[in-house]
Amino acid sequence: HVQLVESGGGSVQAGGSLRLSCAARGYTYDTYCMGWFRRPPGKEREGIAVIDSDGDTAYAESLKDRFTISVDNAKNTLYLQMNSLKPEDTAMYYCAGSRTYCSSNEFVYWGQGTQVTVS
Repeated sequence: HVQLVESGGGSVQAGGSLRLSCAARGYTYDTYCMGWFRRPPGKEREGIAVIDSDGDTAYAESLKDRFTISVDNAKNTLYLQMNSLKPEDTAMYYCAGSRTYCSSNEFVYWGQGTQVTVS
């Protein structure tokens, strides 16, 4: 079982930056793909970016120029660097883990979320 704990959310002015962290605890060796997702208020959850155990990444097209996913394997921590934030980036942000390829979109481990508010 894997526990994911996000941190780093908060309130920021438009144009600012935030870096979200997601600490993975427990048996992480079967987690092949990690990703970031978000749920804007009143909207469906959407994918932001994923990274697999080879370090290959994929992004939502509309976010790839401003958001960067990375991982520190030594710390078992996933990151999301967010730059040039816009009010429409306001959402609850979640990290997630999958035991298979990122392309399967089968994420079985989820964090509790961290709120990002851009004004």
